[in-house]
Amino acid sequence: MGGRLVVFEGVEGAGKSTQLLRLRARIEQSGHACVIFREPGGTLLGDWIRDGVLAKDWAIDPRAEAHLFMASRAQLVAGEIRPALERGACVLLDRFFLSTYAYQIGGRGLGAEEVRVANRLATGGLVPDLTLLLAIPANVGLSRAEHRGPTDRMERAGSVFLQTVADAFTRFATPEWQSQHPEAGPIATVDAIGSPEEVEQRIVAVMAARLPGLAAKTERVA
Repeated sequence: MGGRLVVFEGVEGAGKSTQLLRLRARIEQSGHACVIFREPGGTLLGDWIRDGVLAKDWAIDPRAEAHLFMASRAQLVAGEIRPALERGACVLLDRFFLSTYAYQIGGRGLGAEEVRVANRLATGGLVPDLTLLLAIPANVGLSRAEHRGPTDRMERAGSVFLQTVADAFTRFATPEWQSQHPEAGPIATVDAIGSPEEVEQRIVAVMAARLPGLAAKTERVA
């Protein structure tokens, strides 16, 4: 089996990090190599950008913010993701360009077509094999994020901003939006309310239907 790119998306506190690790365990249990990256980050440049964009409290113009995320993405795709896919590995990615569409277009109000063009340059046309959109109300996700530790700049943007982002993700799940955005690839919505084990089982069911043979269906290994 060739390499596969599976992206996890959703609002803050949706549980992406937890489910990424659980899915990697299942994929490796099935005998496939698997690596995890996050956006922004995954490279020296990307980690530097992540610190500057998310960890600092300074004001950043929305256009500058978008370009920084794109720079991190371009470096990650060229330096890590494409080589891993070419080796036949499964790449699990914590956020990709749907987050840019949700946060920078939906939340910041940037021009949709301008962002799509910039994203094509950053990704080199790379299309995910599957995006798992973890669905959770914005207020629930924010509460989770606040309880897990210090919040980042996006999490501190306020409930109105985060609800706008959540509404954008909801639009992405519709067949109409997906038919107009082939660059996004297939998107599957997963109910992220419930225990980690319950959410994991929903993800495994989606994987079995969309990418059969990639994730073990047996009981999760620790």
